Amino acid sequence: MQFDHAGVATRDADALAELFGQLFDAPEVHREEFDGMTVVFLELDGGYFELLEPHADGAIARYLDSTGPGLHHFALATEDIESALDTARAAGVELIDEEPRPGAWGHQVAFLHPKSTGGVLVEFVEH
Repeated sequence: MQFDHAGVATRDADALAELFGQLFDAPEVHREEFDGMTVVFLELDGGYFELLEPHADGAIARYLDSTGPGLHHFALATEDIESALDTARAAGVELIDEEPRPGAWGHQVAFLHPKSTGGVLVEFVEH
């Protein structure tokens, strides 16, 4: 596996994209409306920032209400998401997603529960 992206919850994806673009020379490479959110990917050398701005009630809106803006999750790319989930199960990790599901940019994704991963929400992503 390798680092894929850091998901950042924000109330203003456009402003944060502009700031990160200037600070980190991270150009916008993908934008879509997905699952009640604007999702913006900024390219870095070796990964992405994924900016998540909710427009409807959902996980990111609830996260912002309870925690405020900031790092939401980090994602690891895998060639075989089913195998990655099997490895997590075998290690006793609680899964949020028992099976992969459609994610942004057409990828398959699955999340591991932060209770089992040191308080960090981890996403597996298969391109």
